[in-house]
Amino acid sequence: MNKSGDKAYCYGIDGLANHLHCSKRTAHRIKASGKINEAIIQVGHIILVDKKKVDVLLARKEKN
Repeated sequence: MNKSGDKAYCYGIDGLANHLHCSKRTAHRIKASGKINEAIIQVGHIILVDKKKVDVLLARKEKN
């Protein structure tokens, strides 16, 4: 864990939506777009998302 007490990972579309402060539908669209593939580990229905990588990848996409 980092200093703020947040975990480095979130789980599932719900966790991603919570982290990005958006709806589940929007989180699913972002995941499906492939923009954050490097930050996602998915085995079957289990989705693990690296929060820091998501932030970096989305910031990079916004600049382009």
